[in-house]
Amino acid sequence: MAENVIEKDTVIIGSGPGGYVAAIRASELGQSVTVIEKSDTVGGVCLNVGCVPSKALITAGHRLQQAKDSSTYGITTSDAVIDFAKTQAWKDEKVVARMTSGVEMLLKKHHVELINGEAYLDNDSQLRVMPSGPRQFMDNGGGQTIKFKNLILATGSRPIEIRGFKFGERVIDSTGGLNLPEVPKEFVIIGGGYVGTELAGAYADLGAHVTILEGSPQIIPNFEKDMVSIVKKNLEKKGVTIITNAMAKNSEETDNGVKVTYEIDSKPTTIEADYCMVTVGRRPNTDNFGLEMTSVKTTDRGLVEVDKQGRTSVDNIWAIGDIVAGPALAHKAFFEAKTVAGAISGKNTENDYIGVPAVCFTDPELATVGITQTEAKDKGIEVNVAKFPFAGNARAVSLDAAEGFVKLIADKETGTLLGGQIVGPGASDLISELSVAVNCQLNAEDIALTIHPHPTLGEPIQEAADILIGYPTHI
Repeated sequence: MAENVIEKDTVIIGSGPGGYVAAIRASELGQSVTVIEKSDTVGGVCLNVGCVPSKALITAGHRLQQAKDSSTYGITTSDAVIDFAKTQAWKDEKVVARMTSGVEMLLKKHHVELINGEAYLDNDSQLRVMPSGPRQFMDNGGGQTIKFKNLILATGSRPIEIRGFKFGERVIDSTGGLNLPEVPKEFVIIGGGYVGTELAGAYADLGAHVTILEGSPQIIPNFEKDMVSIVKKNLEKKGVTIITNAMAKNSEETDNGVKVTYEIDSKPTTIEADYCMVTVGRRPNTDNFGLEMTSVKTTDRGLVEVDKQGRTSVDNIWAIGDIVAGPALAHKAFFEAKTVAGAISGKNTENDYIGVPAVCFTDPELATVGITQTEAKDKGIEVNVAKFPFAGNARAVSLDAAEGFVKLIADKETGTLLGGQIVGPGASDLISELSVAVNCQLNAEDIALTIHPHPTLGEPIQEAADILIGYPTHI
């Protein structure tokens, strides 16, 4: 009997930030959309085991510390105790489940077909879906063949497992780090990037002693030194031990913990912990669904090669998110998803990465957009730089959060804003204004002449712009 082949219009593999946004936008543009998701929940890593649940644990840690000691404000509290099982339940049921169910509702609202299964490509226009969950039954011995008009690859990435640190019960990846059954007394984190540093701060607030082992000279190396130094000082205040230039060598799981050996200048040191979390980066998921059966080109790092619209070397196959070049950020995937959906519908869309903001939810928060002062120097661009401290901002002082600053980088000749960095309270929200400014190529005077409400955390942006145009007010 001939195999039953179903024809589909736009098929998307993956329902993470890139996949579900591409599905919604494509539907809004009139496309008939099918999403294939191998997990039993939508939302991908970000919503389920990444940026969203990690922020929940960060919030819980902050609340615990406030409950333990608010004497600065004249508030006396009795000893605060955490029930971590309830914390995890709140994170999973009230935060993660709410967000993932919301995404599923949006997909239904936009009449997106959702197939629960694993996709395997046969060629440039056809794939097979094997069932992996309860959402939809498929014929043909448990599989279904789909011929697609357009295909969007949004398969995301997975944690890198390094030699000597095989993931298990005590050696875990970031997913395991977010789902620990208890707050560890001793917690070793290998990798002091975004994820490692954020969770180090969260677990330190929750009561753990955390040790960060970072191979480079600085934690969070993607941010400038003057920003990171403030975060480092606060982590050390929380009792976090930060060891840089450290090369992790091996681990040995015991009955109730793990021994971790690292080297500095070839000198080995072993420390013991309840858990060891490895967060040294992520690998694109391009090696597990038959991409080699197509004519899609990839780099030596496994990234899919795409043009400015997200089109691969095959005209009807597109790729977005962590599997293409650029930072592995959910909001970058959002942007690429809308570009691809528009391109398939014939819109004149294009990815422009001038103003992709990056945020690290440390204490205080870090945020950056555009180029930094160091990058401007390396590129031979003459710039003016202005920095305004949160210590001079009434709102930050009243929040007892006056550490940090806003820094603006402007072209020396034209005054056009080329970049901005924020370390301090609300940096993750404030960076959006600078993203608009960089994307719209506003100059320092545009920002300086924009009235900012008082007293707010946004005022330091205007104050820094005042400094750039030569008329500082509160400094």
